[in-house]
Amino acid sequence: MSYIFEDRLKIIGVNPYLSVPNDILQAIFSDSQKSSGPIQVKGELNGLPYKQTLVKYAGEWRFYVNTTMLKKSPERIGETCLVSVAFDPESRLIEMPEGLRVALNQVPEASQVFETLSTSRQQEIIRYIAKLKSKAAIERNIERAVTFLLGNGRFVGREKP
Repeated sequence: MSYIFEDRLKIIGVNPYLSVPNDILQAIFSDSQKSSGPIQVKGELNGLPYKQTLVKYAGEWRFYVNTTMLKKSPERIGETCLVSVAFDPESRLIEMPEGLRVALNQVPEASQVFETLSTSRQQEIIRYIAKLKSKAAIERNIERAVTFLLGNGRFVGREKP
């Protein structure tokens, strides 16, 4: 089921967002059979398709709008947006690249750290490596990821796993 609403684009910190009306939130909670944690949604923003995640931050559910969804969104604060939104039951988990799986099997200490990470943090690492194109970049970043998991260096913009 898809729901439609309009809202003015707001910003918190550097993140543009829209507020989903409470009646639509309640319907999405019912459709997703959950009312806590991130909730995957899909639909159209100003007529363009998107996939996004509703998250609760500072006591309010927020529909964050990135520049992929709305060009120059940080510059468009105050603009009214038309949104259709629906719960998206499709899994967004990405398969672990084989090279990363092999590397983690070869370095049990890194594998143990990886397994203690939240699913979202694991997926962040997997997604980063899975989107790389060249074999050299994949190998280089797998090495960086393992080093990072062992507590050395930065990876995916983080200091610590």
